[in-house]
Amino acid sequence: MLVHERFLNYVKIDTQSDPHTDQYPSSSGQLELARLLKQELESMGVKTTIDNFGYVIGKIPSNLKHKVPTIALIAHMDTSPDASGKNIKPRIIYNYDGSDIILNTDRNIVMTKEKFPTLNGNVKQDLIVTDGTTLLGADDKAGVAEIMGLVEDLQKDPKIEHGELVVVFTPDEEVGNGTLYLDIDKINADFAYTLDGSQVGEIAFENFNAARAVVTINGKSVHPGSAKNKMVNAISVANEFDNLLPKYMRPEITEKYEGFNHLHEINGNVEKTVMEYIIRNHDLALFAQQKEDFLAACQYLNEKYGEKTCYLEITDSYFNMREKLDSKKEIIDIAIDAIRESELEPIIEPIRGGTDGARLTYMGLPCPNLGTGGYNFHGPYEYASIQEMELAVRIIKKIVTKVTQLK
Repeated sequence: MLVHERFLNYVKIDTQSDPHTDQYPSSSGQLELARLLKQELESMGVKTTIDNFGYVIGKIPSNLKHKVPTIALIAHMDTSPDASGKNIKPRIIYNYDGSDIILNTDRNIVMTKEKFPTLNGNVKQDLIVTDGTTLLGADDKAGVAEIMGLVEDLQKDPKIEHGELVVVFTPDEEVGNGTLYLDIDKINADFAYTLDGSQVGEIAFENFNAARAVVTINGKSVHPGSAKNKMVNAISVANEFDNLLPKYMRPEITEKYEGFNHLHEINGNVEKTVMEYIIRNHDLALFAQQKEDFLAACQYLNEKYGEKTCYLEITDSYFNMREKLDSKKEIIDIAIDAIRESELEPIIEPIRGGTDGARLTYMGLPCPNLGTGGYNFHGPYEYASIQEMELAVRIIKKIVTKVTQLK
């Protein structure tokens, strides 16, 4: 089966993760996809397990006579809660001509080259796009499909030399829980790669330090007719809190190594309003300062409006994997060589986000990240290049064969 055909099968299943549940995985669709992947792997002769948490782990034995490192390839099954993953209607644009793409005529939803200049690099490629009402799911079902494509190639052609290979599919990466219950001893690999990046040819080994902040504003509700000097409107105070944070540190005006504070959800009324933020920075000292900004804003409001007006909870999510990977240069060099041998110039850029690989690296499994050929993740302008997906399979195949030269 062609890699994009697998991908199109996987996006039919709604695996959108849910940040507001204690269930794990957070949505039933993830288990549905997990069972399908297990079935497909077993049909190819791969011994595969699914545990109670939905982790799919398949192991392909080495076909070598000598011992080489065991590597794992990892992708996540869930899609982002930022946009609907239900009833995805993908469409293939063959031999893309470089013009703006009309996703939905009725709703006048257009993906323009002006706003999405990555399209300029996809001319003459075949692109899979949405109908403008859902995300596509290339993050990270493109990675899932590419790993499955590699497994099929290895199983069909025993002449391809490889060491022991472990494939791992995780749930709930998009809500920060992709490795929450993952036992790396069950993976038992020496190092790994996540396939969870964008343009093929990317190799990323540094990412944001990340935290989650929940800000609760407690107000005082009084009838508006007699509210003078009595009412404390939690909605207004929440807005005041947001304005106390540095305005230059918002995702819509930052790039590259610049950190940000992102208010991504707000709910409430006069009596109580809750805001949820994500805090991101590559630099650990600046990351700590951002958290101090939150604490200072909360303290200021408590001094102004009274004790317990503002309640702040900050939880660290993951840390920059470069701190651990700087001493594992050979893992990165293997991927860089594989990319160059695929006639691409490696794209070495920091991830403005995080992956399962960041947490796994800190758990003791070194795990840089590779591009998959998907773009504009987490929204209706998401698309994937068929040619880049095929190239991603070739790159990881080269990585697998290069590992046979290690001892």
